[in-house]
Amino acid sequence: MAIVINLDIMMAKRKMGLTELSKEVDVTMANLSILKNNKAKAIRFTTLEAICRALDCQPGDILEYVPDEDAASE
Repeated sequence: MAIVINLDIMMAKRKMGLTELSKEVDVTMANLSILKNNKAKAIRFTTLEAICRALDCQPGDILEYVPDEDAASE
């Protein structure tokens, strides 16, 4: 996957657990867990905005582009 979600890193930096973040951004723990574990296929901008507000960060702190090794060798 070329887009990596570093939600777990930002949560650790802010010393915030999944339960607390879930309550603050009004997103289920199951959906946040999918994001945290890089299993998500998409994220709504409203969700990303709420997460950034709760963690006091920028979208680039959470989302990272990492080229696939297959694509890099072409």
